[in-house]
Amino acid sequence: MKTVNHWIGGKTVEGASGNYGPVTDPATGEVTTQVALASAEEVDAAVQVAREAFLSWGQSSLAARTKVLFAYRALLDAHRDAVAELITAEHGKVHSDALGEVARGLEIVELACGITTQLKGELSTSVSNRVDVAAIRQPLGVVAGITPFNFPAMVPMWMFPLAIACGNTFVLKPSEKDPSASNKLAELMAEAGLPAGVLNVVHGDKVAVDALLAHPDIAAVSFVGSTPIARHIHTTASANGKRVQALGGAKNHMLVLPDADLDAAADAAVSAAYGSAGERCMAISAVVAVGSIGDELVDKIRERAEKIKIGPGNDPTSEMGPLITAAHRDKVASYVKGAAAQGADVVLDGTGYTVEGNENGHWIGLSLLDNVRTDSDAYRDEIFGPVLCVLRTETYEEGVALINASPFGNGTAIFTRDGGAARRFQLEIQAGMVGVNVPIPVPVGYHSFGGWKDSLFGDHHIYGNDGIHFYTRGKVVTTRWPDPSDAPAGVDLGFPRNH
Repeated sequence: MKTVNHWIGGKTVEGASGNYGPVTDPATGEVTTQVALASAEEVDAAVQVAREAFLSWGQSSLAARTKVLFAYRALLDAHRDAVAELITAEHGKVHSDALGEVARGLEIVELACGITTQLKGELSTSVSNRVDVAAIRQPLGVVAGITPFNFPAMVPMWMFPLAIACGNTFVLKPSEKDPSASNKLAELMAEAGLPAGVLNVVHGDKVAVDALLAHPDIAAVSFVGSTPIARHIHTTASANGKRVQALGGAKNHMLVLPDADLDAAADAAVSAAYGSAGERCMAISAVVAVGSIGDELVDKIRERAEKIKIGPGNDPTSEMGPLITAAHRDKVASYVKGAAAQGADVVLDGTGYTVEGNENGHWIGLSLLDNVRTDSDAYRDEIFGPVLCVLRTETYEEGVALINASPFGNGTAIFTRDGGAARRFQLEIQAGMVGVNVPIPVPVGYHSFGGWKDSLFGDHHIYGNDGIHFYTRGKVVTTRWPDPSDAPAGVDLGFPRNH
């Protein structure tokens, strides 16, 4: 059986704890790999390697850093199929979706390649007599990333390229459910010329996470995952004096107004709700139909959803793959099975779905629930699977109030032809990312990603300018060089004057 070990100091390091976790092929249900689970001592060893590497990497030139990043960008582009195959084998998503994940990660690598302009400081000359003031940004030191199973390549690349470009060293703790992609990313970084110890990958479970949160040499922690864990990460790491950005869960809504193109809205709802088998924090999981369009919109969504082909991710004809684990599949199914008792109309029931020849895979079909109540479990919880809830309101105002009442504020969208309504929506809605006739408003790499309310804990969004600020800290330097002709000024105990 294949074993995934740690990547520390520029090389593979075998696990020493004796603990291993299973990695399953979601399409077959078979355990294909085991992953080493690090002890606290192994985490400490990785951090110490990163700390030692920071002594030189933190002082390296921008030219040296960008040389590595440009080489990495080329290598990642050349190996995108290989990375996507690892994602499909361990996560289950279809190959085209995995390729899209790698492409979005590449956007952040490209942003990091331009770090020379992003790290330019500010200078004010002659603020007083021959006194200049400069503002600069410097790296933090050793920083850590804790990433989820649903995007095993993209989310790590939201973090470590920028952190490294800013002069930090990095310890990544990826999901133990699909660990191979992270090791491949680190290997390509080494091939690109990254010095040993700058990027390290430590696999593990809660033991490894807790060790990172408590470690005195970790300056900052980035996290993407569920809201309960994000809250724990933020509270614990902050209490230990660390800078934290912790992105949590979501219940993303799509408001459809009566004037919308219903065919376009139905296409968008199906793509956004069921893409990646619904296992993404930006999935649309709730459609809010305004006015009399509800029945027609639900019919159009159902017609499209029934045509989606579900199968193994390595089958080019598959449009949606399995869920990551059997336990998660069963949890998702429980929301559908309990929906009718909580007042919903079950238009499509995907529970019990199977694929011939792969009956032990973690399969579930597409589910569509109509007339869902806001007090039902299917609406309140982040299901993280291919289940779409439809709610009804009479007016735009009721729809906005319904969305704003949600404790989550990650992303939301409106579908309308009315520019005035769209403008109101983007100003009135309480969410960090808004789409206008765009169902999944994930920002491009040079804008930052992040939500509001229970979808984000910490002050900084991820990547973009926020990401660069998160991985650096500001310093202001005030300088006065006396002119050679100056006579000694003597002692002045007064407050320095600028005029």
